[in-house]
Amino acid sequence: MKMKYIKYCLLAASISLGSCSSEYLDTLPTNETSPDTAFGSTANVKMAINGIAKIMTTQHLSSQGFNGEGTIKMYYGEYPGANFRVDLAGWAVIINGQYYENINSIYNYYPWHYYYMIISNANEIVARIDGVDGPVTEKQYLKAQALSYRAYAYTMLVQLYGYSWDKSQNGEFKALPLRLTPDQDKDLPLSSMKDVYATIYDDLDEAINLFTQANYTRKANYEIDASVAHAIYARAALNKQDYPKAQAEAAMARAAYPLMSVADYKKGFSNPTGEWIWSSYGASDEQLYYYSYFAYIGYNSNASAVRNYPKRISKEFFETIPNTDIRKGLFLDPTGYDASTYNATTGVAKNGSPMDQYVRDNYEFQSNAKVAAYMQLKIKNNDNPGVGNMNHFRSSEMVLIEAEAKLHTEGPAAAKAMLAELNKDRDPNYDANAVADAKVFDEIVKYRGLELWGEGFDWFDHKRWNKAIVRKSVEEGGNYNVSLAKTIEPTQGNNWTWKTPSKESDFNDALE
Repeated sequence: MKMKYIKYCLLAASISLGSCSSEYLDTLPTNETSPDTAFGSTANVKMAINGIAKIMTTQHLSSQGFNGEGTIKMYYGEYPGANFRVDLAGWAVIINGQYYENINSIYNYYPWHYYYMIISNANEIVARIDGVDGPVTEKQYLKAQALSYRAYAYTMLVQLYGYSWDKSQNGEFKALPLRLTPDQDKDLPLSSMKDVYATIYDDLDEAINLFTQANYTRKANYEIDASVAHAIYARAALNKQDYPKAQAEAAMARAAYPLMSVADYKKGFSNPTGEWIWSSYGASDEQLYYYSYFAYIGYNSNASAVRNYPKRISKEFFETIPNTDIRKGLFLDPTGYDASTYNATTGVAKNGSPMDQYVRDNYEFQSNAKVAAYMQLKIKNNDNPGVGNMNHFRSSEMVLIEAEAKLHTEGPAAAKAMLAELNKDRDPNYDANAVADAKVFDEIVKYRGLELWGEGFDWFDHKRWNKAIVRKSVEEGGNYNVSLAKTIEPTQGNNWTWKTPSKESDFNDALE
């Protein structure tokens, strides 16, 4: 299967963010397709929609590290979190959250560039699709997909460049310019978080209505349908602390996606299962090689980012997982191995030692890759150096959203029922009723951390909860490099909120 798409950044010569003379948010390629071609028929718009999907797995800003959504998951969601260990002391400024106020940093700018590229292309489709030749139902579901992409992009942006909701003065914090049409003036003030979320809600309401009218059934997991729109809605509503809406949308999102079996759980998280709601397509003939998400995390990758820097769960978090939980087996437990056979500080096993040999005997593994205590064995690639389908929404996340929402709307018993549903096949000994009512929130925190590990949620969740990130060094009973073993309070670094990039303020005269 090869994904057919019009090159992702070619939809119009007048894309609102690509019209300035500088390179700021330049969305026009050297070899561009004209708008007349892109919007000549619904068949072409289908390829343009696939082009937006392709943005999510494409190299950006001429930097090998910026690979679309995978970079958001790793650099912004996992590296700076509390449960994900990577031995990159040279990345301390990112991992320890020291760049939120550095408006000239490329790390400050990347998410802005990436998500506004998605928004710009979605805006073109939303604005033009009604006038395209083709069946009405096709125009409806194509517009619905574009609206959903735009809503998703704003949902991610507002988490990065906006305060957590309970610090936002009920959404009055000014976070983002709302760019909604191709012909908008480039000079736009920052809109409030309240207005950004209102736009997200409006886009998703319209998208769901259009999907329903079109009676659309998607052909592949990388396409967006009504279930994906509901999932985006659930995540956005949870971030906004709109718990009734989050609860309702999560239930609708997962209705057709039962939780995966134990067998599917152990297959490597690189191909859609019955519980994957939305993912990005990945194949050997359409890959980013050493720059992809899987080349940074897939335990069997031959990329140096994996071979030399195996990704691990934090020791103190790992030790909270019951031994009967299948998810504990997705990480290399050093228990029972002679401590002299692996480095106590780095966790790296000696070549040929029992722990080293165990991994090589039981998993696809590169002969020159390091084996380390607590390394992840959850996510693997389908082909080297980094091929795989990248998940964005699973029904497990929706169950966890329902659990958190119900804790606020219905109380501890309802939240426990959701935790019991999540863990029924993951841990045969799990007893949600044994959790004290006062500890249910902590239980949700724990099982979000475990269930969604490595999938890009850790930092976002800690910010949303205003919960400190605590990492311990080996000497303190943890397994982090001493330069990364920090306690980072949510009040630090502009409340963990990335400031508006200088490239935006240089381009946008409405910003002071």
